[in-house]
Amino acid sequence: MPNQLAKLFLASTSKYRAAALTKIGLNFAQISPDVDETMQSSESPSALATRLAEAKAAAVATKIQANQHDQLAIIIGSDQIGICDQAVLTKPITEQRAIEQLAACSGRTAEFLTALSIFTVKLGLVSRYSTDLVSTHLQFRRLSESDISEYVRRERPLDCAGAFKAEGLGITLFEMIRADDPSALIGLPLIKLVTRLRALNHNPLA
Repeated sequence: MPNQLAKLFLASTSKYRAAALTKIGLNFAQISPDVDETMQSSESPSALATRLAEAKAAAVATKIQANQHDQLAIIIGSDQIGICDQAVLTKPITEQRAIEQLAACSGRTAEFLTALSIFTVKLGLVSRYSTDLVSTHLQFRRLSESDISEYVRRERPLDCAGAFKAEGLGITLFEMIRADDPSALIGLPLIKLVTRLRALNHNPLA
């Protein structure tokens, strides 16, 4: 069982991030950060991902601040931005938008920037512990209209940035994925997260 000296909080409502934490055996509470995710004027994708990850973690830290006394609380914030040909890849929401987005990425290289921010709360004090940015490069196959429509029909990745689920059938869309932390593509870089948690004496293997 994980070290229970600290409480973990995931500053996200994402079922995918929650599933990732569960897979590595962590006990945590999931709290919505209620953060405006609008891109600011002239803001770069990397700056946006970093700002939002920090804002989410900070918002949840503030929400729980009054209830944390001697026990350390660790808040995990994360955000991901995808870019293909300088266009930001969003959650498509509709099937038509998912098809359009995948068609635009066909045969091209995309980059996904995943920011991870850790805040801590102890004795009522909120502190930013760390912020990291992990890059993942994807080379999309040349996809036919039937490839794309069949993929979207079968997996319905409508709530996923980039309109794919790399942990599922979406892996068939790529010729190559290059990353130091492959788990970052699902929206939470687990290798970097575990490194930060271990430094805070919260070891998933303890």
